[in-house]
Amino acid sequence: MQFVIRAIDGVGKLAKRMEVRPRHFEGMDRLKDHLVCAGGLLDGAGNLKGSVLVMEFETRQELDDYLSHEVYVVEGVWEQITVDQMNVAYLDKKRVV
Repeated sequence: MQFVIRAIDGVGKLAKRMEVRPRHFEGMDRLKDHLVCAGGLLDGAGNLKGSVLVMEFETRQELDDYLSHEVYVVEGVWEQITVDQMNVAYLDKKRVV
């Protein structure tokens, strides 16, 4: 199952995000087999304001388990998180379905 996760940072959380960002990347490196793509959302000034991740897990429960340990969640950076199931149709400019 593929999921798109949109996570918006809380107000004033940029400094906290940058502080814990290396730990976030360490976690992403460990989960690379589940990652389709991921990146930061930017505000009008080019500052990070959130994240979008496309991930693949066998079940929604596995995704929820990941989120419960995600450093941006544990450290209170992400304030709003939405998750939708997704069907990736194109990957690396190639059709996959």
